[in-house]
Amino acid sequence: MARQAVATALGREHRADPVIPSMGGPSGNARLTAWTGLFLLVLFVAELVTLLDVRGLIGWHLSVGVLLVPPALLKTATTGWRVVRYYTGNGPYRSAGPPPMVLRVLGPLVVLTTMTLLGSGVTLVVIGEVGSRRTIVTILGQRVDWVTLHQGAFVVWAAATGLHVLGRIIPAWQLTRSSTPRTPGTGRRGLAVLASGVLGLACVAVVLQHSGGWRDHSVFRPDHGQHAAVVMRSGVG
Repeated sequence: MARQAVATALGREHRADPVIPSMGGPSGNARLTAWTGLFLLVLFVAELVTLLDVRGLIGWHLSVGVLLVPPALLKTATTGWRVVRYYTGNGPYRSAGPPPMVLRVLGPLVVLTTMTLLGSGVTLVVIGEVGSRRTIVTILGQRVDWVTLHQGAFVVWAAATGLHVLGRIIPAWQLTRSSTPRTPGTGRRGLAVLASGVLGLACVAVVLQHSGGWRDHSVFRPDHGQHAAVVMRSGVG
């Protein structure tokens, strides 16, 4: 099991994805997933760069975070489609077979943590800086708010996704550069990835209109507690 995972990660072993008309079947699905995954990798690296100075780059942090959502949903859809087709007994997908067991176990964790990370991030923008510090739940005497949830999700996501990237980046790169087997639907796959990026930009334009408080990054100031109390009192009054 470990040998297969390592060989796949190094690009030495590949699934024989059948090609069928129209969108290419398993072969087309694998290519769309690879393209989307590499696009996401670039965006996630950009998001990680903003963490070097999250106060000064909070506007970029918010923008890239929102931009990530549509491509992440697209990749979840492509991998989810493959899982459904495989487990419902579709011939070409059954013939292609599943990924190595390690990646099958890791996959759901990557999806769950990615959705939690991005979902909590969008929630932070929607509820604002004051709402973000309200307690969601108390665990063992420790209060958990939306910021804590977002930060915790990032830690788990970073570990799971780091392993996932190690196992997938070389095969994905090889797929995007390979012209064999000839797989129909290249234009539509490219359009799908492009559309996810355009939709992400549209979401950024909308969300940034409601993120002024975060872009003032007062939530990161040492006197944030006093500032939040003033805002809450003014809101009540």
